[in-house]
Amino acid sequence: MIAETAFVHESAYIDDRVEIGAGSKLWHFVHVLSDTRIGTDCILGQNVMAGPQVTIGDGCKIQNNVALYKGVTLENDVFCGPSCVFTNVLTPRANVERKDEFGATLVKRGATIGANATIVCGNTLGQWCMIAAGAVVTRDVPDYALMAGVPARQIGWVSQSGERLDDSLVCPRTGERYVETDGRLQRQED
Repeated sequence: MIAETAFVHESAYIDDRVEIGAGSKLWHFVHVLSDTRIGTDCILGQNVMAGPQVTIGDGCKIQNNVALYKGVTLENDVFCGPSCVFTNVLTPRANVERKDEFGATLVKRGATIGANATIVCGNTLGQWCMIAAGAVVTRDVPDYALMAGVPARQIGWVSQSGERLDDSLVCPRTGERYVETDGRLQRQED
């Protein structure tokens, strides 16, 4: 079912049993495979492939040349930079069929994945985390963590608005305060 207010470019290809929410925009050469759900107000850039059996939450922005394979779930407000990569098996071989070994990948609310980053399947990216361009994520990522490198390691914290936090743990953009406890960051409630 494609919502009446969704936009699907004429070059996009939509398989059967697909849901596309209101206000979403699918641009040139997007391919959405069966049993995939795209939430409201999403943008899928040129040459994005999603599915089969992928879930994309509301407000997600997926830049050009990204493939979301079976087992990938994006919660609301996730940003995927151009050409970022989601793997689907840990030990691929051209001569060995491994479609029953696809690993699930969960990207939680508000996460940002930079251009050309690689997310190895079977990992969870915490809410509001930020993955630097070109990083290779090989393990779970905590909420609000700033990750960079190959393999990716935590180099700091970011706020919900995506600003790098200094030792004060106060967002320079919004003034929101954060608290670190046992290696985890939480936004301080008023």
